[in-house]
Amino acid sequence: MKILLVDGTVIGTKTGVILEQVKDYIEEVNSEYTLEIIHLSNYEHQFVDGRPFENYNDDMKLLVSKFDQADGFIIASPIFQGSIPGVLKNTFDFLHPKSMRYKPVSIVANGGTYQHHLVIENQLKPILDYFRCLVTPNYVYTHKSHFDENNVIIDNDVHDRLRELARVFVQYAEMSKNLSKEPMDVR
Repeated sequence: MKILLVDGTVIGTKTGVILEQVKDYIEEVNSEYTLEIIHLSNYEHQFVDGRPFENYNDDMKLLVSKFDQADGFIIASPIFQGSIPGVLKNTFDFLHPKSMRYKPVSIVANGGTYQHHLVIENQLKPILDYFRCLVTPNYVYTHKSHFDENNVIIDNDVHDRLRELARVFVQYAEMSKNLSKEPMDVR
């Protein structure tokens, strides 16, 4: 299975650090997956504005292709001003609704206040529900106090929660192998 770990911002490093740790924990549970971390900061972004898809730049086409080809996702997002970054929402806006259908997704996020964990519930989960993703129930939210001055995760509870997230994600990934990505004909 090809798993895409998405660093959903163009600034900062904490979400990338969290993804590296999740990648390690997934590899401990199942070393047969192909895991790729992508940083949205490595792409030249264009706004979704209704033009035909072929008129967007090669970076946007590559990004959409990576999502289409992936079998599962770990989405990492910082929380800025009580919201997900616009670049992450814009990336979702490029995707066809079937791109993520019935594929497993886990969420990790970080923010400067403890209350911003609700952004996961109020913004990310509804977007992923629209795509009909298999969202794992155990997202992990981190706070700046969980990192040292070099952005290393120093909180043991965060490590335990990331290990559990990886374990549950792998179970969802295995379950998704047997789900058709096409809707059933209910006529």
